[in-house]
Amino acid sequence: MFKFSILRNFLALLVALLMGSAHAQNATVFRLGIAPHTSARVILEMYQPLRMVLEKELSTTVEVVTAPDFTEFARRMLNQEYDIAVTTGHQARLAQTDADYQPLLTYTADFRAVALVPANSTISSAKDLKGKPVLGLSPSSLVTLWGQYWLKQNGNPDKLKYVSASDSVARLVLSGEAAAGFISLANYQSLPRDIQSQMKFLVISDKLAGRVYMLNKRQTARRDKVEAALWAFADSTEGKAYFEKYKLEGYRKLKPKELEAMDPYAKDVRLTLH
Repeated sequence: MFKFSILRNFLALLVALLMGSAHAQNATVFRLGIAPHTSARVILEMYQPLRMVLEKELSTTVEVVTAPDFTEFARRMLNQEYDIAVTTGHQARLAQTDADYQPLLTYTADFRAVALVPANSTISSAKDLKGKPVLGLSPSSLVTLWGQYWLKQNGNPDKLKYVSASDSVARLVLSGEAAAGFISLANYQSLPRDIQSQMKFLVISDKLAGRVYMLNKRQTARRDKVEAALWAFADSTEGKAYFEKYKLEGYRKLKPKELEAMDPYAKDVRLTLH
């Protein structure tokens, strides 16, 4: 019995040490959280070049992660689960005001929401969509919120239906399962050419604050190093290819009050979470 007790205590200690080691290793992982603007597979592919540069420049393991939808992404972001959160301006503003994330930079290309309909569609207004299924990405997606406002302001109080990825929106609209769908202009431009050619814009929004890189407060001490790593990526061959492929043009600093302008949309996300 005594020997068994010693063995049991030894095994318990070994398990505790192993768990502590795993926890310590996990704590050193730098988590790059990307809002689910498209499928998880595409996101992982898109951000691999950046992940590799960050690993090299920060000398740490970098993991690209996302969430099932924008609402869950916001919840995890506010729960401090990301070292950098890359998300559209309204959620970036929420991260800043509610969780002390710090804005780093955004993309040079304009960010706009668009409503897509089939190229042969006779729909020409928000009122034409009354009683018909219209798609968005989730209740807290910026393009979805903008689309909901646009419908309401133009005489259509109907609510959007939600799907998980922008390529799904396009395919469901083309298959006739929805009359229209809201996605970002950048995501439209990333669709295969044969799909783009079968669609047209019902409406295009004014410029909105696009995807913003937000730094977690726990990384404040190495902010300069993180920013240097991002600019190193921008200057690299891989970075330039990334910007060209996804029509993003490059990085830029945020303009004064750019995030503050997102306050009404940030408020909507906050209400969704509660």
